[in-house]
Amino acid sequence: MSLIIEEVRCWLVDIPTIRPHKLSMTTMGTQTLMLVRLRCQQGIIGWGEGTTIGGLGYGVESPESMKITIERYLAPLLVGKPLSGLSTLNDVMAMVRGNTFAKSAMETAFLDAYGKLVNQPISSLLGGAKHRALPALWTLASGSTQQDIEEGQRLLACGRHRAFKLKIGAKAVEEDVRHAVQIKQTLGETVHVHVDVNQGWTLAQALWAIPRLQEAGITLIEQPIALTETAQLVDLAKRFTTTLLADEAVTDAKQGMALIRQGFTGAYALKIAKAGGPFQALKLAHVAEAAGISLYGGTMLEGTIGTVAALHAWSTLALEWGTEMFGPLLLKDDVVTQPLVYQSGCVILPEGPGLGIDVDEEKLLHYARPE
Repeated sequence: MSLIIEEVRCWLVDIPTIRPHKLSMTTMGTQTLMLVRLRCQQGIIGWGEGTTIGGLGYGVESPESMKITIERYLAPLLVGKPLSGLSTLNDVMAMVRGNTFAKSAMETAFLDAYGKLVNQPISSLLGGAKHRALPALWTLASGSTQQDIEEGQRLLACGRHRAFKLKIGAKAVEEDVRHAVQIKQTLGETVHVHVDVNQGWTLAQALWAIPRLQEAGITLIEQPIALTETAQLVDLAKRFTTTLLADEAVTDAKQGMALIRQGFTGAYALKIAKAGGPFQALKLAHVAEAAGISLYGGTMLEGTIGTVAALHAWSTLALEWGTEMFGPLLLKDDVVTQPLVYQSGCVILPEGPGLGIDVDEEKLLHYARPE
């Protein structure tokens, strides 16, 4: 059964965040969602999303570049062509090099449309959901130790989250460590806390900081050094009992295999955007599983469309470290008719064909940039 795309339409949608979100490379006050809609010959609509962190502060693609890539390069290749499945779609998109964030948005939109065509959720197209409730932590990134503590305590008290990630790496390493240790000690021994350095440390700084974080009970340390320093990352993972999480250093199955061959013993952060889509991210996951590498479901701080696409993929896996799929909660508003449900430390996978969600196009147009 094939889909034929008749029209591809993209929007840049700017939604304010509930508070400034401080990372090692930027501070976010607004998130820009690049949303794509496929209108297919069978009267079916498919939605996808491409999002990054802080424009070009994080990676090589921005929402603006994703929109241009889709409109000028991917859409002309795909419109009018019968697409019988993911293999056909990705064979065509392979004619455009790189641009995995834009391709992820298109793969998501195709999966949404194809799922509606065959009346199946995306998770079924990807192998079948093992869980409908997935652990979802919250990131404490206000920039203030006391504010982060109060935010964490409030979320623990209401039961929405049971685990937290701290964004560090922008300040002096000694200050980062004090910040993380104080939050961990205050929230308590039973609360999982991990830190994300976003490549913010040198090797010397990592060697000083990691044992202190390990002693304080920090259970996971994400990408402490530059993505290019894979040999150093492998060495750090072997030196300490606290698990090191490779994020920017591993984007797809080939990079995942290369890091395993170097002897890496930590965990992999999966992200649909950096891999090129939900199906592409699962290729990396399966390589990791075969090598005994544990997994973590990561986010590019997507809105609901991108978050749900990732959740469908993550639901097919055993994720030892859970997920960070909190992106929609960071935004003051949304462009879907029904928000995701977060409860008891988990996020609930929507039911229904495709993504299982409906887009509020009036809201979308309200927040969309003028064209």
